[in-house]
This record gives sequence, C-alpha cells and structure tokens, in this order.
Amino acid sequence: MFKKLLGDPNARKLKKFQPWVTEINILEEDIQQLSDEELRAKTGEFRQALEKATSKDEEKEILEEILPEAFAVVREAGKRVLGMRHFDVQLLGGIILHQGQIAEMKTGEGKTLVATLPAYLNGLA
Repeated sequence: MFKKLLGDPNARKLKKFQPWVTEINILEEDIQQLSDEELRAKTGEFRQALEKATSKDEEKEILEEILPEAFAVVREAGKRVLGMRHFDVQLLGGIILHQGQIAEMKTGEGKTLVATLPAYLNGLA
C-alpha cells in the first residue's frame, strides 16, 4: 500500500541516475574513436582535474563531474581488453556502488564487470 502511495524507492533512485547512463551512452561514440594511447591518457586528464580539489567535498564534486566520461572510458577499455561491454544496467550498478550504496544483482548479471567502474573512478582520487 505504501509503495502505491509513495512509489518504489529503488525505482526512484534508478530514475535519478538514468541521466548519467544517457550521458555515458552519448560519450561512447567519441570514446570509441580514441586510439589506445589517447584512451590511456584520459586517466592523466582525470587525475589532473582531481588535483584541483582542495577538500573532500570538492573531490566528490569533481568525481561526479567526470563520472560519465570515466565510465565511458572503462566501458571502452573493457570492450578492447576483455571483449565485454558494460550494459546500461551494469552502468547503473556502478553508479550505485560509487554512491556507497548496495546494488543487488543476480548470478550472471555481471557483478565483476560492474565493480570495475567505481574501482577505476575512485582509484583516481
């Protein structure tokens, strides 16, 4: 009854993160055009952006700003190195993990691949 009145909280969270997934998908085509060297150089660009942070709050803001491009880079690296492309549901899982929340996924839904996204992003800081 409460779900009918208030809506499903999980669905609201997923809806909140959907714009990031859309942005990652838009960036995918540009990221695909990068050479391996240019793709690797993105890590340095992200780290430079994070060096400007003067506080943990500012670092968090920068991480959220670069999240779409960083996730698009990880998606492309996964395709090139592992032959595996992160699906939208896996991108959502990565965003949820980055937010410090728990994402429940069934067997075979790519939990290991999901973990590469926030691991890369948070490893930059």
